[in-house]
Amino acid sequence: MAATLELDDIQGLVARGYSSLKAASFLMLEISDPQAARRSLGRLALRVTDGRSEPAATAVNVAFTSDGLRRLGVETPGIEGFPEEFVSGMSEANRSRFLGDTGPNAPLRWEWGGPATRPVHLLVLTYAQDEQRLEELEAEIHRELLATGGLVEAVRLRTSRLGEREPFGFRDGISQPLMEGLSKAAAVREGDGGAEQVIKAGEFVLGYPNEYGLLTDRPLLPAPHDPDGLLPEEPGGAGADFGRNGSYLVFRQLHQDVDGFWAYADEATRHPDGSSDPAAREALAAHMVGRWPSGAPLVHAPGQDDPALATDNDFGYFASDPDGLRCPLGAHIRRANPRDSLDPQPGSAESIAIGRRHRLLRRGRAYGENGQGQGKGEQGLHFLCLNGNISRQFEFIQHTWLNNPNFNGLYDAPDPLAAPRDDREATFTEQARPVRTRHLGMPQFVSVRGGAYFFLPGIRALRYLGTETRTGPQP
Repeated sequence: MAATLELDDIQGLVARGYSSLKAASFLMLEISDPQAARRSLGRLALRVTDGRSEPAATAVNVAFTSDGLRRLGVETPGIEGFPEEFVSGMSEANRSRFLGDTGPNAPLRWEWGGPATRPVHLLVLTYAQDEQRLEELEAEIHRELLATGGLVEAVRLRTSRLGEREPFGFRDGISQPLMEGLSKAAAVREGDGGAEQVIKAGEFVLGYPNEYGLLTDRPLLPAPHDPDGLLPEEPGGAGADFGRNGSYLVFRQLHQDVDGFWAYADEATRHPDGSSDPAAREALAAHMVGRWPSGAPLVHAPGQDDPALATDNDFGYFASDPDGLRCPLGAHIRRANPRDSLDPQPGSAESIAIGRRHRLLRRGRAYGENGQGQGKGEQGLHFLCLNGNISRQFEFIQHTWLNNPNFNGLYDAPDPLAAPRDDREATFTEQARPVRTRHLGMPQFVSVRGGAYFFLPGIRALRYLGTETRTGPQP
């Protein structure tokens, strides 16, 4: 039986992609006075958008870093606290190496979220139907949070108008999983192509069964820390469930070298006389991505783009393309979601089940100039994703699938789009018969400009954070 989600207590970003709200911005704040900040949060909590319906005009969601929660006096002691990766943060030295955030991606070079930048404690995500309404919403939030003291602006990130394509020029968001308990998931019948995209709610929201049939670990508070009973009660009755209906938000600002990407594809496919081959250039770019610019998957459209397949997501790899002759073994979408190709039994239900334990709800927005091959200045993606377990979901995908140079039996071949190069150029292989094509000297196309791990609490937990007087540790 599908989980019954408490959508009135779940922030809207978890349940809704806000596709009708084309404008967005992200305000990151530092807590300068915890007591005053709690008063501001108490007011803000009243206008945070929940997940019951798609908002028509605006939406506001709020998330916190581990340091921000500590500044507000929230400590979750012992094994029932926040996970280590959230507590230590994305920019911690060992975690940076694990994620590949070294060299040009190192946190010391970041514009925000790094050890040399202003602290980020609080993230306010604002969405609106158009730019004018977004500016009005930003001004309202600014008055409510900053004019009364306690919070200081650290950085404000703007976005491009929401479209179907990401900055490299490819249709995006096609293979988004469906969360069990939402109407879209309920509409998918067993046997339909989308049934495999329905993922247990606990993979994204704390307090519900995950793909293991278990409750994902979540932060609990001793009962005396919630004397007014604002938080849900922990099922065992031992304390207050601070984590229920919350989710972990991964935020990474990714600069995309759009001109460099297309220049590389152009140079690698030139004719012997030095002339360009636009069709071959587009085909190589599609092979690196795994889809054509329209979104058509190479598995079903190996020879040329087919816009009629723009949203096609009903395919696997094991039966139709085990050797990567249609979609290369190292293509980006084949790494980010291997579908039915995972060991130990590719093509089996168990292979699919393993992949379902490593899915993400992506909520990213592009920024800067956004057009295929027309990059000017800074542009890229504000990559946002939601998951119930940062280590098992986001970090696993980044380290083991995207960054891994030996993924799928390859050698010296990390993800051609998103992986760092570790101060060395990489290879990309197009499998073919009788002879494969290896592209050497592939530079880095995506660089990290900033990042942090946030906790997006349930709305009751958010109101708890806005309570001025409560027991428990205080900063």
